[in-house]
Amino acid sequence: QVQLVESGGGLVRTGGSLRLSCAASGSLFSIGTMGWFRQAPGKQRELVATISSVSSTNYADSVKGRFTISRDNAKNTVYLNMNSLKPEDTAVYYCNAVNRGRPTGSWGQGTRVTVSS
Repeated sequence: QVQLVESGGGLVRTGGSLRLSCAASGSLFSIGTMGWFRQAPGKQRELVATISSVSSTNYADSVKGRFTISRDNAKNTVYLNMNSLKPEDTAVYYCNAVNRGRPTGSWGQGTRVTVSS
């Protein structure tokens, strides 16, 4: 099974930017659609962005226009560029394979994003 390792989180002020990376131990091309999820304290994990094997993207309304998901199949890596960050974006961010909006693989350790006001 492909292992996923997230990185790039940190502490940033409101309006700042971060770039998250998700490195896969195997071929991303074989996985298909990938997604970024996040889980804020006391809340359920939610899907924020997906990218298909042909780079078709979808976003949750809460991040549309601010976040951009991309993938580099040659590097087996998925990225999440986050701009205009808000305190409500504070969460642990995870990547996973996605099928019909649901995660299908094992979860990694995630990467924590904290946005200060």
